[in-house]
Amino acid sequence: MSIPTRLLLLLSLLARVGEARARPRPVPDRLVVLTFDDAALTHATYVAPLLRKYGFGATFFVCEFREPPFADKSKYMSWAQIRQLHRWDFEVGSHTLTHRHVNKMTESELTAELDSLESRCRAHHIPRPVTFAYPGYDTSPRALPVLRAKGYQLARTGGDRPYDPATEDPLLVPSFTTLAANRPQILEALAQAKNGRIVVLTIHGVPDLAHEWVTTPPALFEEYLKYLHDNHYRVVALRDVARYLPAQPITVAAP
Repeated sequence: MSIPTRLLLLLSLLARVGEARARPRPVPDRLVVLTFDDAALTHATYVAPLLRKYGFGATFFVCEFREPPFADKSKYMSWAQIRQLHRWDFEVGSHTLTHRHVNKMTESELTAELDSLESRCRAHHIPRPVTFAYPGYDTSPRALPVLRAKGYQLARTGGDRPYDPATEDPLLVPSFTTLAANRPQILEALAQAKNGRIVVLTIHGVPDLAHEWVTTPPALFEEYLKYLHDNHYRVVALRDVARYLPAQPITVAAP
């Protein structure tokens, strides 16, 4: 085989590899993303060990509340505990430094909040976050270019509907919120993880010792995990959704 012929074959192979990488993976049915907000103490003491028991992935969106104070370690994780989540291969994502809503900040203020949280991660040997969760689910058109410029791949909000990576902006990923009294809605939501749609759950403390209105009772949480396990769901972190995104992500103006 001549050198030009070999070169052509090599170029053809590289082109096919490039095309394969450009094409997103098909979204499997029963794909669920678990996300946990606010650095609640029970994420370290109860949630993470239980997730490890089931072999599930998850993203923990952390921040430092000013009111009530993050320093109250009867309610919030320490940075040592957050680092342990990373060591256990869970994803640590950004929830801003102080849980400020993005629609109440300028672009420079949001950048400063993201930088500060990233600095905390760096100081504790945690990788720089590549996913973000909007505090209070509030979005803003100002936030999207900031997140993109800083290299965030996915950002989660609310909305109580599944996510379709083929048609929706990865910086506006909707989710369902688990609460003490919405078990039927969550089970119905899990059934929607099919036909290219991904179900993302937002969970606060289990229980939430600082914000009781968004608590998830431990028994109910374990029921969800057992349901996911027994029904053969694939349970991942939000960062893992990147493999299902189009080569050119859809961009949509935030509401």
